[in-house]
Amino acid sequence: MKLYRFFAIAIVWIAFSHATQAQQLNTDMDSTVTTPGQVTIKGVPVKYTATTGKLPVWDEKGKIIAGLFFTYYERTGIADRSKRPLVISFNGGPGSASVWMHIAYTGPKILAIDDEGYPVQPYGIKDNPNSILDVADIVYVNPVNTGYSRAIDEMDDKTKAKNFFGVKQDIEYLATWINTFVTRYDRWTSPKFLIGESYGTPRVSGLSLELQNSHWMYLNGVILVSPTDLGIERGTVPEAANFLPYYTAAAWFHKKLPSDLQSKDLVDVLPEVEKYTIDELTPAISKGGFLPEAERKEVAARIARYTGLSEKVVLEHNLRIPKTFFWKELLRDEGFNIGRLDSRYLGIDKEATGSRPDYAAELTSWLHSFTPAMNYYAKNHLKYETDLKYNMFGPVRPWDRSNNTTGYDLRQAMAQNPYLNVLVQAGYYDGGTDYFNSKYNLWQMDPSGKLRDRMDWKGYRSGHMMYLRKEDLKTANDDLREFISKSLPAEGVPAQYRRTN
Repeated sequence: MKLYRFFAIAIVWIAFSHATQAQQLNTDMDSTVTTPGQVTIKGVPVKYTATTGKLPVWDEKGKIIAGLFFTYYERTGIADRSKRPLVISFNGGPGSASVWMHIAYTGPKILAIDDEGYPVQPYGIKDNPNSILDVADIVYVNPVNTGYSRAIDEMDDKTKAKNFFGVKQDIEYLATWINTFVTRYDRWTSPKFLIGESYGTPRVSGLSLELQNSHWMYLNGVILVSPTDLGIERGTVPEAANFLPYYTAAAWFHKKLPSDLQSKDLVDVLPEVEKYTIDELTPAISKGGFLPEAERKEVAARIARYTGLSEKVVLEHNLRIPKTFFWKELLRDEGFNIGRLDSRYLGIDKEATGSRPDYAAELTSWLHSFTPAMNYYAKNHLKYETDLKYNMFGPVRPWDRSNNTTGYDLRQAMAQNPYLNVLVQAGYYDGGTDYFNSKYNLWQMDPSGKLRDRMDWKGYRSGHMMYLRKEDLKTANDDLREFISKSLPAEGVPAQYRRTN
């Protein structure tokens, strides 16, 4: 009986300890570890500290409701942080970890890949000689359920959705978290920039206004990397027509254009297609079934010329080529599909027939290289110890997409803050958030044109993550440096609009 009681107590203790351990995976919402580091950027050694861990999200009653995993790189030896820019970095999804730009774009370490962005073994990381850490400190933020970020264990799924999973919810709690971070790390006087990629672009666009209106925090710049539509209404006609320049770029890369176009450089071809899209294709599609037959055939011939598809296929789709079909069709006769977010990537489907690829060739390649590198980097370099799974993509659905006014919110933030500038970075081969629609955003965001001098756009010869290509990694980071520099006002220059007369 005593032996039985001993084993019974032991089993209860083991079960309790395991339950406690499982719970403790998620309850340490306010702790960090700091490690020193050094990287050579542009030939200059840059020493820094990397602080990583969790910082709480508080509710209105002062209760911790979540812990966000973050990594904060701060260059050492800076005497005056009031002049040192702070860049706050988000990725997208929604539901994506803040990993892509962290270890492949702006951070001091990048994953080991080849010069075009494909996985190589052994997996790992290397120094980033193009990091912007020489000119700005950077914090990478993981929203709830991404990376190691989690809500408190007691919170059910319905409450999580109410607090975190939606356009407005996301912006509101992240603005509160940024306030906590800026206060705790004493960065209120620093120039501040937000950078977001993909769904991170409506996130930072909305944050620009939320931070001003609810936290009285004013920014110097917002950087939109591969932006979404930002809640700016397209309508069915522009939505169909605006894809054409991207189709041309992808077809040019795969050498599917007519010889006279193929012999030109990409950036010399695209302006012609952009002009045709706005001036001729959009009005033609607007006429729908009432477009005269002769005009219909003429338009189909032009679309075929600019896409590498046959006139027959274009006519069968009523001049409106779905992107999923294009990814399947362009190289169908060669037995490949092309990637959605980066159409340089090739995939292999089970069958040549069909109207869409079996899988996203580019995303599987990226997960192949990023996942082991990030798990290795967090444990072995940042010294962050946890048994939690690092969520490259976490459960955040259903996502409430109602009331998405983020593009207009960014315009309003710019109007209210004369210091605030915007930079857009887009890859020509991105079919998910295509480059021409990122230009369209800027045109529609500010119809008055009064803010156009504070908006800039840059294009790159790669896809959604343009920085995975070695050449674009350098160029894109240099563009960030230039943008940060020109967004810092000269000493004594007030944030003020002036009449010209």
